[in-house]
Order: sequence, then C-alpha cells, then structure tokens
Amino acid sequence: MSTSETFSFRIADRLAGVDSSPVRDLLEVVSKEGVISFAGGVPDPDYFEVEDVRAAYAWVFENQPQRALQYASSEGEPELREQAARRISRDLPTTADQIQVTTGSQEGLFVVAQALVNPGDTILVERPTYLAAVQAFDLNGAHMVGVPTDEHGVLPDELERLIGEHHPKFVYLIPSFQNPAGICMSMERRRAVADVLLRTGTALVEDDPYGELAYAGDPMPPIASLPGMSAQTILLNSVSKIIAPGVRVGWMRSEGPIQFTLTVAKQAIGLQSPVPDQLAVARYLETADVEAHLQRVRPVYAERARAMHAELERVLPAGAQITRPDGGMFLWVRLGHGIDTTRLLQIAVEEGVAFVPGTSFYAHDPDESTMRLSFVTHGPDVIREGVDRLRRAIGRYLSERD
Repeated sequence: MSTSETFSFRIADRLAGVDSSPVRDLLEVVSKEGVISFAGGVPDPDYFEVEDVRAAYAWVFENQPQRALQYASSEGEPELREQAARRISRDLPTTADQIQVTTGSQEGLFVVAQALVNPGDTILVERPTYLAAVQAFDLNGAHMVGVPTDEHGVLPDELERLIGEHHPKFVYLIPSFQNPAGICMSMERRRAVADVLLRTGTALVEDDPYGELAYAGDPMPPIASLPGMSAQTILLNSVSKIIAPGVRVGWMRSEGPIQFTLTVAKQAIGLQSPVPDQLAVARYLETADVEAHLQRVRPVYAERARAMHAELERVLPAGAQITRPDGGMFLWVRLGHGIDTTRLLQIAVEEGVAFVPGTSFYAHDPDESTMRLSFVTHGPDVIREGVDRLRRAIGRYLSERD
C-alpha cells in the first residue's frame, strides 16, 4: 500500500468530525439535472446586465491592464471604496477610508469572525439565521445563541434578556428580507433594537445583501444609520444581488480601530480581493444604470414570490406556516405534523424538486419541520410544477411514515 493511501493528516479540532458542509451540500443539490431547485438564492441569469458587465471589464483591460493584473492594497481599490461609500451614504454618511473590500460578503463574515471571536465567545443571532454565518462563526469557536423572532424580526425584550444573560461579543442580524425567513424588520423594530444595543453597549454585525430588493416602497435604511449606532456597527454588503453572484465583490463599513484589525484579518485570509473584479465593479457602479436594473428585476421577483406563496398555500398540509416576503429571495415554511424536512428532501429530489431543510439555519435546537425556498430562479409556471412535485413528495413521506 502506498504512503498516499495510509497517511492521515491531523485535522484541527474545529474541523474534526465534520463530514459535510451545508453550503457545499446546497450547491450540489442546485446542480442536479432534472431537478427544479428552490434551494439556492440563484438569481435568474436572464436578468443579468451582461453587456454592461462586459463593457466594464473591457474598459478595465483597455485602460488599466497592468494595474488590473498587479498586487494591490488589502483595503481595496480606491475607486471601488469610493463607489461603496457613495452607495452607503444614501442612508449613512460614509467615507472611502471606512470601507474594507472583501471577496463577497461571505468572506466578510469570516473576516469579522477572525477579527472578533475567541473560542468560547458568545454571539447572538436570529432564530433562524443565515446558515453560512453559522458555519463561519462556528469554525472560529463561537458559541451561538438564537434570539426568538416574529414577522418583524428579533424580539427586543428577548434580545435584551439574552444580552444580559450571555454578554455576547456581538449580535449578528440581517434586518432586510432576512435569509432564510424573508422577513423585513420594520422601522419601529429597528429603532427598538438599536435602543437595546446602545443601552447595553453591544456591538452589531449587520448583514445587508438584500435590502435593495424591496418590492414595494423604498429600501429600509440599515440599523447602522440610526443615531448613535454607526460607531458600534460593522455593516456588510455585496454586489451579488445588484450585479451578479459570480462577481465576488463585497465590502464592510466600520469606524475606529476595528478597521485596522479587519484589514489585518483580510490580509491573512486572502491578501487582496481580485483587482480586475474590483475595478470592473467600480466602473459598472459609476457608469451603468443600477437603479434601472433593480426596477427591471423587482416586479419579476415580486410576481414569483406571490406565485410561490399561493401555490404553497394550495398544497401544504393544514396548519403549515408560510412567510410572505415583500423583498429579497426567500420564503420560509414550517410544516409541523412531525415532518422531518431533511428526510423529506431525499424523497423530494426523487420527485424532481429541491429545497433547503431548515435545521442548518439554527444555532441550536432546530425546528426540523422547517424549510427554506427561493422563488427568484424560476417563472410562475416552473414554480407551479415544482410545488406540485413537492406536494407529491410530502404525500409519499406521510404515507411511508404512517
């Protein structure tokens, strides 16, 4: 037997025993041929502004090819930092030197964890919350505690109680069209949450990738923009939802000494984000009509959200609970009836439809009857067919169980 067949690396304790990844498993489900996938938050590629993106990259290589291919600063390219600051400044005055560029907001979450979390530190998160945030924080040794939510977001009284009980390193929230539940925090709730955080002196990590996908009215301002909150908030954003997810560019806004720490953590993880992408995104944001693009996709996704909600109401068992999002990419279902959606998924894929079981979105004590579905990828006819396949899968599950 060769050495390569017998040698075993000694894996770090934080990864010992890990034999799956919710993100990897999700991407695998998305790619299965013949399966209608409601699993990933995958924008419909028919609505990518391909020509605008192509023009931005072409401009970079026509005008700054050597710079685009060279090493650069870890903080990010000045043009992109300026564009990011300009976008955030619509709600919160921001300068370019308050921006740290990241390779998508997912890297930003890992940078934050590296910069702030010691093993055993407590982080408060929504119940449920974004599964890749749970993964990033868990890999850095955090102890996560879920804060109960309702249709308006985290409950302020529960947030204050858990802050007093656990003294968390920070609170992680997705206030606008939350992943996975699709709920959006009202302004009244945002102010109440800010009041709790300010009175208790608790740091906030605010994740805002979906805020601009509001289907009715103007996007909500971030909690970071409320009086007194900017200094104790790290605000994350990305271009995945306003350009395309394949362009892995995001940024973080912060103030004070934490900015240097975030940059050091970024250097250790990836040195710099790809310069061609940064320059192209900066050019795109400067020259393309981003608002026109958003105005084009918002009504399309709004129609699909309504279609999925209506179809699910038609076929799900009595008593099932479905969120009704008015923005973002996801809705959340609680089936009840003792249904385990992890087991249900196996049958659903056999029937030709996929979703994400809800257990991965909980920091602890998951509700196993929950699931996340994305409505943005497919039109109403495909949504109808996919939900009908889900109906058949649930019927098979219940009959086999009984």
